[in-house]
Formats: sequence, structure tokens, C-alpha cells
Amino acid sequence: MPPKKRSRGATKSNKDSKALEASPEGDAALEEPRKRKRTAPTEKSKSQKNVSSSAVTTYCHWLMKSEPESRIEKGVDVKFGIEDLKALPNQTSCWDGVRNYQARNFMRNMKVGHQAFFYHSNCKEPGIAGVIKIVKEAYVDHTQFDKKDVHFDPSSKPENPKWSMVDVKFERLTKRFIPLAELKKYHLQHKSKGGPLSSMALFTRARLSVQPLTAEEFDFVLSLEDTDAI
Repeated sequence: MPPKKRSRGATKSNKDSKALEASPEGDAALEEPRKRKRTAPTEKSKSQKNVSSSAVTTYCHWLMKSEPESRIEKGVDVKFGIEDLKALPNQTSCWDGVRNYQARNFMRNMKVGHQAFFYHSNCKEPGIAGVIKIVKEAYVDHTQFDKKDVHFDPSSKPENPKWSMVDVKFERLTKRFIPLAELKKYHLQHKSKGGPLSSMALFTRARLSVQPLTAEEFDFVLSLEDTDAI
């Protein structure tokens, strides 16, 4: 486990990585609803169910945000850039501190061998700095129980933990830094004329600190390292 001061994931003051959480369900109706008579499923309903199930997207590429510049929160420096990961033993670290349910669920879908972009956020020039690999699938994030940690969550209990983390390993720096401003230009172009970045989560779900990428999005962004910036 890396030093405490090197913390990853969303923090409450990080505008680039916060995300709204779904509100809990409302109170159940006091009046018991009438029971509906069940009917046997038709071939049409079976077909629609199969189509709906097959429409679920499975991702194997990701974008993960972290802060490369020093920022003190509760007396702890939450700085953790790609160079910090590279300097660790085995160039490996847990990716802790994610406190958004959707981002957590994305991490729970990660598999060993999946690749992700290491994205520098909440800094002077945000953007993609390198490529990392998932080396351990989701397990309990211990920082949620640590009262001294900036990501302590008093509502989470050891017998029913809310938050998970994965382990990541440094693979390489991108041949050049790919800034957010450049990615946004491509996103706008592709949105109007068609292209792989038209629906990229970095712009459609910008506040998530962990985001899925399609294979087409990942390959296109990676190809930019061999081109001049626009």
C-alpha cells in the first residue's frame, strides 16, 4: 500500500471528479396495491427481453482521474500523478478514495488486464498522461473506515462496506500529453459530423472520476499520441 499522502479517487472539493449520487427510493405507498394477474410470456415479450439483455454494454477500457498537483485536504496532500505511480514499488498502487456510486460500480466491473488512461485532473492543464493496467479486481476500500483518512465515510460499516477499489500498474507514459482542450475539439467535431468521440463520457459524464471507454474511443485517443496537437 502506498504512503497515506498519495490518495486517489474523487474528493469532495475536486470539481472535475465529483458526481451526483442517485437519491434513495421514496417511502412505499401505505395502501397495498392490487395484485395483478400474471400472464404467460409471449414470444414477442421473450424476444424483447433478450434484445434488452444483449444491449448491455461491456467495457474493457477506462479513464481514471487523479490530481498531479499538491492540494492539502484535512492536513493530507492528495497529490497523486502518474509519476507518483511510476515511482512506487512494482509501479503498482491501490486506487482508493472513490466515493461516487456510479464510479464505484464501474470499478467493480473492471477485470485484470483491462487498460485505462491515467488522466490528470483538477490542475493547470488537465488531460491524459499515460496508460495503466488493472492488476487486481475490486475489493474493499479500507480508507472508508479510517477516521484519519480524507475519504473516511462514517456511514459505511465493516460488515456492509459501501466502497471498493482496484489495484493498478503503470504501463507507460503517452508519447505526448493529450490535453483536455484537444480532446474537446475532437468531441465537438465528432458530435456534429460523426466520429468515435461523439459520446465520450469525459464530456457527457464529465464529473465522474472513473469513466468507461469504448474500444473505438480508446483506440482513437491513443492514436493522437502519434499526431500533432490541433
